[in-house]
Amino acid sequence: MSHARWNHLRERKLAEGYTETDDVTEARREIRLSMALAQAVYDRRTELGLNRNELAERAGLTQAEVSRIEGSDTVPTLPLLAKLAQALEATLHIALDANDTRVNFISHHTDAA
Repeated sequence: MSHARWNHLRERKLAEGYTETDDVTEARREIRLSMALAQAVYDRRTELGLNRNELAERAGLTQAEVSRIEGSDTVPTLPLLAKLAQALEATLHIALDANDTRVNFISHHTDAA
């Protein structure tokens, strides 16, 4: 089932009065955070022109570990996040709110004009 179709079905259920359990709501929040991190790692890696192997080598990881992070199959520990930020030559910013999750890498280098 496509994400759009799944989301449409969920919205319809909610409109009909269905309420998610706290467990489902928490799982959805965790998935959003994992996906936001995955997207931020991917975006910064491609911005630097690195492939997964190159990022893995820079961060002291395996290509499979980088792949799992970018696929949001795992949520890395804080020490691993620090390694990723260093390997991506950036500072990692994570903003967590009840309804908003923002994850991005801010480059250590500025482009000279």
